[in-house]
Amino acid sequence: MSNPRTPIEERFPRPSVMGVVNVTPDSFSDAGVHSEPDVAAAAARRMLEEGAAIVDVGGESTRPGSEGVTLDEELSRVVPVLERLQGVPISIDTAKAAVAQRALALGAELVNDVTALRGDPRMAEAVAESGAYLCLMHMQGEPRTMQVEPTYADVVADVAAFLQERLRFAVEAGIAEDRICLDPGIGFGKTMEQNFELVRRLPELAALGRPILIGFSRKSSLGRVLGRRGAKTGPMSASVAAAVAAYERGATILRVHDVREHVEALTVAAAVAG
Repeated sequence: MSNPRTPIEERFPRPSVMGVVNVTPDSFSDAGVHSEPDVAAAAARRMLEEGAAIVDVGGESTRPGSEGVTLDEELSRVVPVLERLQGVPISIDTAKAAVAQRALALGAELVNDVTALRGDPRMAEAVAESGAYLCLMHMQGEPRTMQVEPTYADVVADVAAFLQERLRFAVEAGIAEDRICLDPGIGFGKTMEQNFELVRRLPELAALGRPILIGFSRKSSLGRVLGRRGAKTGPMSASVAAAVAAYERGATILRVHDVREHVEALTVAAAVAG
């Protein structure tokens, strides 16, 4: 039986911040920083104290070129952290239904699936049965190959069509539409120019009628647009600028590594917007 939840728009009013805790040795920005469960749990609690509405915990890197991990390995990374965080707002970043089910049993309230329910045929049922919130993300290809010459006829139109189709799939699988948000997948099979075009034309994605989540934090495009050729990450200042720009164009949830700075900037942006 699914659990009653308030609509996602009420749970995450604009702008809401999602903190990021990667329990992995190879994530693009914070590889290995949170490898110890106590350290990861402490980081999550700090992010919540700094104003995050929820913290996203992941045990499998999806950086460009990354390889997948086994179910047992992913569980061994995230379960000890989730056990230490029961009772606090947590989401699980996974494409595996078994990981999602274990996380939800430990109190996670949102499943953040970068495959948009394509990676595991059991994921839709797991989310539907739990009544959890769900984020559907666009990714061209897979992490290992997604940055090899990504091409689109029109990146915004193509991403919008994909997200609309996956939203329809999720609803038909029994997941309440008012529990779903959408993520255009900044950096997941997109060039620097395509990433910025997605934010520039974000109202076209918001027109799908679901809250939009943007994860531009520390992405390499933010370093490269500043002239840092070959950059693997971008600075915090650029991350904050991108988050504010996305919020001003309709984003609801901003997924970030540096919570306090983003919360402060977005609070001011919201005050200016009235």
